[in-house]
Amino acid sequence: MTDANVQHRPNAACIKPHYSPKLCNEDLAPTQNPSWSWYNIFSFWMSDVHSMGGYVVAASFFTLGLSSWQVLISLLVGICIVQLCANLVAKPSQMAGVPYAVICRQAFGVFGANIPAVIRGLIAFAWYGIQTYLAANALMLVLLKFVPSLEPLTHSQWLGLSALGWICFGIMWALQAMVFWHGMNAIKRFIDVAGPAVYVVMLMLAGWILYKTGLDNLSFTLSSKVLTPGQQTWEMITATALVVSYFSGPLLNFGDFSRYGKNMQEIRRGNRWGLPFNFLLFSIVTVVIVSGTQSLFGQMITDPIETVSRVGNSVAVAIGLLTMITATIGINIVANFVSPAFDFSNCAPQKISFRTGGMIAAVGSVLLTPWNLFQSPELIHYTLDVLGAFIGPLFGILIVDFYLIKRGQVHTDDLFNATSSGRYWYRSGFNPKAIVALLPAVAIGLLISFTPGLHAVANFSWFIGVLLGGGAYRIIARHERAAAVSAVYTPAEMSKESR
Repeated sequence: MTDANVQHRPNAACIKPHYSPKLCNEDLAPTQNPSWSWYNIFSFWMSDVHSMGGYVVAASFFTLGLSSWQVLISLLVGICIVQLCANLVAKPSQMAGVPYAVICRQAFGVFGANIPAVIRGLIAFAWYGIQTYLAANALMLVLLKFVPSLEPLTHSQWLGLSALGWICFGIMWALQAMVFWHGMNAIKRFIDVAGPAVYVVMLMLAGWILYKTGLDNLSFTLSSKVLTPGQQTWEMITATALVVSYFSGPLLNFGDFSRYGKNMQEIRRGNRWGLPFNFLLFSIVTVVIVSGTQSLFGQMITDPIETVSRVGNSVAVAIGLLTMITATIGINIVANFVSPAFDFSNCAPQKISFRTGGMIAAVGSVLLTPWNLFQSPELIHYTLDVLGAFIGPLFGILIVDFYLIKRGQVHTDDLFNATSSGRYWYRSGFNPKAIVALLPAVAIGLLISFTPGLHAVANFSWFIGVLLGGGAYRIIARHERAAAVSAVYTPAEMSKESR
């Protein structure tokens, strides 16, 4: 089935002569010959799901006082919402073949798009560093397991990290930079392997726990709480919202990867297998492992690194921890390296390449000393709430602008037009309507996040941000009308899309 609203994607050359150098370089220009299949999209989501953070989130939902079927329903509803939103975010970037920072020019203006780009890039600073720190911790456990003589290096501290901690952090930092430096093809190959590798280790760990404890000793309700029907309903709603909030970052970034998709049919298929099916299976395996730790060790362990480290066989521990490291590298590159690379490159295309933008994020993550952020639960809580307060409105404005204001049209050439003749020039390259919609939505989200009495509401900061940002923009821009479609498919494109 063809889409009559798709503008012809440039395929004779990546950068057209009339594209402004202020807005374009080889990394930001429309993708030539997109080649990602459904499996590559599936692997992208596997890298996001199969992380230490994803493990802890899935495990924690079984401690809310809900029965197993209630938790699984909450997880499934939440991830289906993510799937729907991912399909919505994917379409404009796949149509134009451009990353999120460029497609945002439709709503915010060709220069105003730097506002959401910088916001998202700065958020990635902290999370890139935190994920690198988690991987470094796993590496340190491996080293101490096999080289106990390194233990004295854990005694001294500098800026909150031991000497061995600095060494491990530096190794993980360099490994991620090496993968990233080789470009998107190397990243695609890496995530194609990282996600499945974690499944192998998780299934082996679940099998080992079942062997040790027996099926009769597993309980799929890991909490002693007794809730009323009303409390159970509220906890299910909260769990559903937390699933969406957890994936809000990669969800907003998804256009950076959907631009490489062969067509929307492949992307939807990859989202279907990578989200509902994959997340549900991962959650079931997770609860088997967590439940088993309660029976095996006398306490519920939600940290996968600690669980793996308690396995008696040293070789198994090493393999398990190294796989967890691989998974963390995968999600870090996907969620916190690629996207800020495009974001910062968008700010100065001729001075900041994709590689340079990524390295800015990597260096910035060290300067933040993320291990200190991670060791402060209160600060992490505020960081999560603030993330939702910013990302929700950005998502809402993007979706409302593309589907309701622009009526599903993308004029690719105008995304790179830095003159007043361009459709997305607005006022000197900025769209005041999008900016006016963004600021109060973010302000209200931050107010909710930092008001102690509204802690329960803060769990829904992403949804509130989407409604406020998108709703305000729809009202402010309601008089705009999408321009008539000026381009058509070539026969080859029509054939490809209909497959």
